Amino acid sequence: MAAGAVAEGGASAGFTHLMDPNRKWYNNRRIIVLHAWIVLLLITSSMNGFDGSLLNSFQSLDTWQNYFNKPAGGRLGLLNAMQNIGSLAGYPFAPYLSDGLGRRPTIWIGATIMLIAVALQSAAQNWGMFLGSRFLIGFGLTFAANAAPMLVTEIAYPRYRAPLTSLYNSLWYSGNIIATWSTFGTNHIMNNWSWRIPSILQGIPAIFQFFLIFFAPESPRWLVSKGRDSQALQTLAYYHADGDEQDPLVQFEFHEIKNAIEIDRTVSANVGWKSLYATPGNRKRMIIIIAIAFFSQWSGNGLVSYYLRNVLESIGITSSTIQLLINGILAIWNLCWAVLASFLCDRLGRRFLFITSAAGMLLFFTFQTVCSAQYALKGTDASAHAVIAFIFLFYASYDLAFTPLIVSYTVEILPYSLRAKGFNVFNFTISVALIFNQYVNPIALKNIEWKYYIVYCCWLLFELVFLYFMIVETKNLSLEETAALFDGTDVTEGVHTNDVRHDEKDFDEKGSDSAYNATDIKA
Repeated sequence: MAAGAVAEGGASAGFTHLMDPNRKWYNNRRIIVLHAWIVLLLITSSMNGFDGSLLNSFQSLDTWQNYFNKPAGGRLGLLNAMQNIGSLAGYPFAPYLSDGLGRRPTIWIGATIMLIAVALQSAAQNWGMFLGSRFLIGFGLTFAANAAPMLVTEIAYPRYRAPLTSLYNSLWYSGNIIATWSTFGTNHIMNNWSWRIPSILQGIPAIFQFFLIFFAPESPRWLVSKGRDSQALQTLAYYHADGDEQDPLVQFEFHEIKNAIEIDRTVSANVGWKSLYATPGNRKRMIIIIAIAFFSQWSGNGLVSYYLRNVLESIGITSSTIQLLINGILAIWNLCWAVLASFLCDRLGRRFLFITSAAGMLLFFTFQTVCSAQYALKGTDASAHAVIAFIFLFYASYDLAFTPLIVSYTVEILPYSLRAKGFNVFNFTISVALIFNQYVNPIALKNIEWKYYIVYCCWLLFELVFLYFMIVETKNLSLEETAALFDGTDVTEGVHTNDVRHDEKDFDEKGSDSAYNATDIKA
């Protein structure tokens, strides 16, 4: 794919002018309610972020270290990897539940498993019980994390779809902040409640989802795929047009969804696991999705996310209080940058954010490596302080794209028929990358220390080159419109997903019927 491929037209030529300019998130009661339900889905990422940073914080607690006999090396690597091993066990089932039972039941199943797992972890009496709870947490998270972001992107009001879907992964850091600062607070409790209390807090989001998820709207795309067209239309109308089923925007969305799904039903290449690599467009999608999943974990961020204690001790910072304080401030820093990037994704574009992110990570990680080497050779406080500064700058760059965009970009470039399976491949790839990182990083840090950073410097250069040539711009397009960016002339006859053009006058004169005709798609 040529560098700089950009979609022309976008939402401004597709459906933006169909939206009531006076209908905003802050002045429309039904959009406010819709956003409240979306928050219930977004906290799935908070659960993941809480869990992802919990063990990092526990490693700075003397009570936890003493209770589990100071795990290190391969034993510590196994503990950190166990959650992802549990995720691997859930991946074969997650897409079938999301597509079969629906998005909401799949999230409820995940929340139920999470509550059981959190109870086991909080009450753990030995190493085996703690390991088992970690496996079960990963298993439950797989179901919720597969369905929740898809439901967000499939029910969101079109004007806010991209920022809200980008916020999904950005809110990973909200869980990170709660886990880090709650552990910072319990650090002064000189018994096992110092780590049991943060463990209990991890279950709060799952409690909300367990009791409330079935009150949230189901995906209109899933409803259409199950032949429940009238319910899908009612859902779109209720939340996107104050209940008006003849609203041009609602008609546009409904018939675009219906046409695309109907075509998928009639073309065997669009269904099943083989469809993920059956066409050039799908192969291109999967290459990008697998690559950004690996990049999100193999960019040097795994060193700080899971082994900050080791990194800080390598530059002479051994106080558990200082370690937890740095971890807590870093979590707030990350959340601010990720949320900012989420709201800029439609203005600056995905391609700009990805390339800027990779370039910044390469620059600042290289400086971090140089300063770490200086500390190892000379032991100066200035070089240690510089390492901390470059860690913060590295994460600011990382958060421009690899926090907000990896989930939203993945779900938006996948057509409905591939979305659950393709997103499952994305999550599976992340787990595989994490398991490798969590085993290798502590061993490499222990044996070659700062020299290990050079490996990531070389890898970050490769990431930058890959992203420059492969990332396709998708800003301001509907979910159905993005397909032509990858499929081009391979788009199935009868479905138009790239160059949808409407004449505002036609809608004024012809009403909702023209909305239907506008979605009839040609190759």
